[in-house]
Amino acid sequence: MAFDQQARTSDVLLHQGRLKRVLGSCLSWLYLACIYGFIFLPVAVLVLFSFQDGRLPVPPFNGFSLQWYEAVFADRKLTAALANSFLVATTSSVVACTLGFLAAYALARYKLPGSALQRGLLIAPMTVSYLIIALGLLAVLNTFGIRLSLWTVGIGHVVINLPLCFAVIYASMGDHHINIERAARDLGASDFKVMTLVTAPMLMPSIMAAFFLSVTFSWDEFIIAFLLSRFDVTLPVEIWSMLRSGLNPKTNAIGSLVFLVSVAVLLVLELALFGRSRKS
Repeated sequence: MAFDQQARTSDVLLHQGRLKRVLGSCLSWLYLACIYGFIFLPVAVLVLFSFQDGRLPVPPFNGFSLQWYEAVFADRKLTAALANSFLVATTSSVVACTLGFLAAYALARYKLPGSALQRGLLIAPMTVSYLIIALGLLAVLNTFGIRLSLWTVGIGHVVINLPLCFAVIYASMGDHHINIERAARDLGASDFKVMTLVTAPMLMPSIMAAFFLSVTFSWDEFIIAFLLSRFDVTLPVEIWSMLRSGLNPKTNAIGSLVFLVSVAVLLVLELALFGRSRKS
């Protein structure tokens, strides 16, 4: 009898353990679905109503149509703003990544006076509001008589993205790279060749991550682009000017196009760069 009771007790405990695991798994999947729904539901609604066959991008969904995509490509202001955003984002990100890599390499590989203070000063703009940075740059540009253009917008985006690029690249420069750099110097490589042919390729995943983060932040940035531009505007400024007159389905269409291009670039980067690094 005692043995049978002990067996029944163990069966009950085993059943309770299985039930807890199943319940925990269900709750985990539910939590995961809520998180992904919270993140991607606005994007899904944006893409859905970009195909709305109606004048307003609001429920109910009236039917499928591509007219707003045709309107986007026929709108010269939107296509020009899209090209301006691409130009500013890529150019400023290249400059920010280059300067961030050089600063990270110098502060990580050389003993400079006040290096901790210099690191703090490089990262400090990340804690400052974009509005304050834009107003400060606007005052400086007006003082030197520099006309507002896409170049001034690019300068502003370099200012806000340089600390990010520096932080990402500097964090990936570990001590395990030093031995490889020393071996290259022992083989006769100069400091410049070590930096460009040895260190930079080893840090390429981090550099590319910093670059694409910089492109993303530059692409979506509005305040600096609004205050430091005049006639040639970026896409966020153009969308803002469109929304001043009310809801426009073209904003959903251009947002969907930008989202699809971003996803495509992310997939290509994942397969080409990070997939290759994992294989190696």
